[in-house]
Amino acid sequence: MPTPNRPTPAALRALARRDPILGAAMGELAPFPGFPDTPARRRESHYQSLARAIVYQQLSGKAAATIWGRAVGLTPGSGFPKPAELLAFDEDSLRACGISRPKLRALTDLAERAHDGRLGLGAAARLDDDEVIGRLVAVRGIGVWSAQMFLMFKLGRLDVLPVGDLGVQEGLCILDGLDLRPTPDELAERGQVWRPLASVAAWFLWRLTDTPRCEKK
Repeated sequence: MPTPNRPTPAALRALARRDPILGAAMGELAPFPGFPDTPARRRESHYQSLARAIVYQQLSGKAAATIWGRAVGLTPGSGFPKPAELLAFDEDSLRACGISRPKLRALTDLAERAHDGRLGLGAAARLDDDEVIGRLVAVRGIGVWSAQMFLMFKLGRLDVLPVGDLGVQEGLCILDGLDLRPTPDELAERGQVWRPLASVAAWFLWRLTDTPRCEKK
């Protein structure tokens, strides 16, 4: 199983020095666990990770887990149906799991691309972030945010700043004591100081959202 990707202690200290406000928060929050951050994420294939992202979109964790579990139960083993297996099922079998038609079309497109090689993530470790995002957003149902989450939580990239993520925006609002949540452009500008550990900063901003949140714009 791959080990999580973690910055060195020296790199974390340098991040705290570049942004003393974030550095103070880092000292009060749990240590950064590294990405991928759980054994389950590290075990999943790229295809499985992306399929999970599609299934879980816009659903509560409990509802999505139920649907995911039903789909996993369609085939032997503990994983989501492999590309060839998914493509062999009729629509009714998959719809009976609770998968909506739009998500079924997205999963089918993902499975087709994984099966015929168009997804092209076998060499993902050698691709830069923009190349990975470009390949992923070509898949129906996968946008830039989902691609960024894949970069961070599956590939372990440490310098991704998801400026459209509401949790990161709210975390910065809390960190900087803002009255209103920052826009994506404001977050991008503020986050330049976090490079090359923007993913790490984002993780700490997510942790800050456990405290009361600020008013939305």
